[in-house]
Amino acid sequence: MLEEEARKILPPGSRIDYTGESRQLRQEGGKFLPAMALAVVLIFLALAAQFNSFRDPLVVLAGSVPLAMFGALIFTFLKFAGPPGLTFPLTEGWTTTLNIYSQVGLVTLIGLIAKNGILIVEFANQQQAAGLGKLEAIRAAALTRLRPILMTTIATVLGHFPLTLVSGPGAMARNSIGIVLVGGMAIGTLFTLFVVPSLYVLIAADHEKQRAAEAALVEAPATAA
Repeated sequence: MLEEEARKILPPGSRIDYTGESRQLRQEGGKFLPAMALAVVLIFLALAAQFNSFRDPLVVLAGSVPLAMFGALIFTFLKFAGPPGLTFPLTEGWTTTLNIYSQVGLVTLIGLIAKNGILIVEFANQQQAAGLGKLEAIRAAALTRLRPILMTTIATVLGHFPLTLVSGPGAMARNSIGIVLVGGMAIGTLFTLFVVPSLYVLIAADHEKQRAAEAALVEAPATAA
């Protein structure tokens, strides 16, 4: 839109160029989506090998990553007033821009937020292996893993929060990464605690039914004999 209007207004032979963050985002922005997709695929394959299933990684990623992305990106579009007395060199309030540094934070956020879903799904599978039904297993996993999830999330948020307050040389990069990670982890974790158990009930394998099917297959040859 801006380039089209500039071509109409500027005299023939004029050239359009960008500076600062706009130029950097224009040059590097095309690499963000491939890097994001590669990160998701690598995490999915690693989780598939860990859980020996394609369903469980889908529960982990679908129940945590989109919500964390929403929590992080909301700070690039909305405006929030910061606490009185605190000033931010890069932004006005608790916001940032979609630049190369915030994109690095988004890729990092995928790995950080996925661990919350891993804690819940892994423990739920262990409970199913112990003989509980799928609903009882995910309920026990959500209650038992609540404290570790909150502890690791609080530690991550507090560890990155100082990045949102720094000033001086390099403040732009640290502000962007800090705001994305703090916002994404806080909001993503809040929703993950409710969404991952719901997706587990809908998508994850029911080990009790699998055990019943395997037992039926074992008993069938014996009955025929």
